[in-house]
Amino acid sequence: MTYHKQLPQFPESYWTASETERPKYPKLEQNSETDIVVVGGGISGITTAYLLIQEGFRVVLLEAGEILSGTTAHTTAKITAQHDLIYDELIQSEGKEKASLYYQAAKEAMSFIEQTIDKHQIECGYTMQDAYVYTHNVDFIVKVEKEAKAYQELGIPGAYLDKIPLQLPMFGAVKMESQAQFHPLNYLHKLVDEFIKQGGQIYEQTTAVDIEQVDTPKVMTSDGHRIECKYVVSCTHFPFYDGQGFYFARMHADRSYVLGLKVEDDYPGGMYLSAEDPKRSIRYTELEDQSKLIILGGQSHKAGQGICTINHYDELRRFAENQFKLQEIAYRWSAQDLTTGDKLPFIGRITASTPNVYIATGFRKWGMTNGTAAALLIRDLIMEKDNPYESLFTPSRSLSWKTVGKLITDNVDVAKHLITGKLEHVKKRPELLEKDEGSVVQIHGRRAGGYRDKDGQLYLVDTTCTHMGCEVEWNNGERTWDCPCHGSRFAITGEVLEGPAEKPLKRL
Repeated sequence: MTYHKQLPQFPESYWTASETERPKYPKLEQNSETDIVVVGGGISGITTAYLLIQEGFRVVLLEAGEILSGTTAHTTAKITAQHDLIYDELIQSEGKEKASLYYQAAKEAMSFIEQTIDKHQIECGYTMQDAYVYTHNVDFIVKVEKEAKAYQELGIPGAYLDKIPLQLPMFGAVKMESQAQFHPLNYLHKLVDEFIKQGGQIYEQTTAVDIEQVDTPKVMTSDGHRIECKYVVSCTHFPFYDGQGFYFARMHADRSYVLGLKVEDDYPGGMYLSAEDPKRSIRYTELEDQSKLIILGGQSHKAGQGICTINHYDELRRFAENQFKLQEIAYRWSAQDLTTGDKLPFIGRITASTPNVYIATGFRKWGMTNGTAAALLIRDLIMEKDNPYESLFTPSRSLSWKTVGKLITDNVDVAKHLITGKLEHVKKRPELLEKDEGSVVQIHGRRAGGYRDKDGQLYLVDTTCTHMGCEVEWNNGERTWDCPCHGSRFAITGEVLEGPAEKPLKRL
């Protein structure tokens, strides 16, 4: 009988568990006024706020929960321009010039991170690493070879390889030289410190829900307070203010999973990603005792859809047991990311006719570079400086018919889940729930969500998502309620964890 290492009972990212002490910030309790309001306390929001306050603006940063507790705290934290097999695809769909611009934007973001670490002497485990996309499927060899040719065409330092340093089953790989990795929270804590030192204000537990008078914006919070300002920057996943941009219909949400592994193997360095699905992302970080923690990610799927989420962790565990001499699974966590129809982020004015409201979203799991590039671009737009990436990333860009076709398919999928959820026949009763069990249940003939915690306390919620009325599903791996239509996520008590929903599920 094969012995399986146990998964941690509860999810916690290594970055959160090991970060430097996190200060607390107050909740906004009154109306206010400033120059710029930045909404969202991840890498794009914090970097944007840091850059803008250096330009002399008064800046307020709002976060619905705690800063650095969202996707940035659950990333694999690769600082790289190697965003999967993207460059050959971009050359074919957008042309060589735009493909080159995409690479240059990522390179400038990488340089900014490196220079900022050097400037402030930030201790965040920053190390240079080569990055590899490899394939163990013969059907993908041609795709990897085409990507290597795209590197040559765009002048990207790299090569096609038959072997890679990490002993993985593979037929070929493409290497991108001199990429990097770091501890994202330790890096960003320093930017937060500098932001506060220069007079910036941060309000946590403060949910922005709307904007009044976009020409002279007033950001409204869920508690009814207003902040009057000149500019608003939304660095949340789905923009908290849609501005008739219909972003919920132009992006889809994916969840992916990560294990933090302690192994006996000698890790050779490098960052690795499989070309085919299910994805396997591998890198390491150094622990305090100078041993290495292997960070294994993958198992991406649309949020709220697919198999029981704990099974995704099990799939990663099986891969780890086959690949490494596994000592311990020390951490497990998951993340949610948004993908646009053409795989390019939305960065810039929320609509062409709204010059005072900006968004940064759709980073497609590459938020360390794309989020930083977003901050650099939005700073230039507000400063009215020319930026070569404005038209590439503008949210109002035109889309190809192929991309439009993908969006139509995504929205047909949304409609399918909307109808399926409404027609589901539920038999389970809440009194049958065991301790630490969640499930869709029936109450008085209607669909509801129930979770009984380890102490026996029962939590019941209406399962109708407050965004557009889809029925949420139980996420056993994270103990949350997830919407299969647009990726909203809710706590067991109904509170919003991820948008685009703004209102909590109704407690029953």
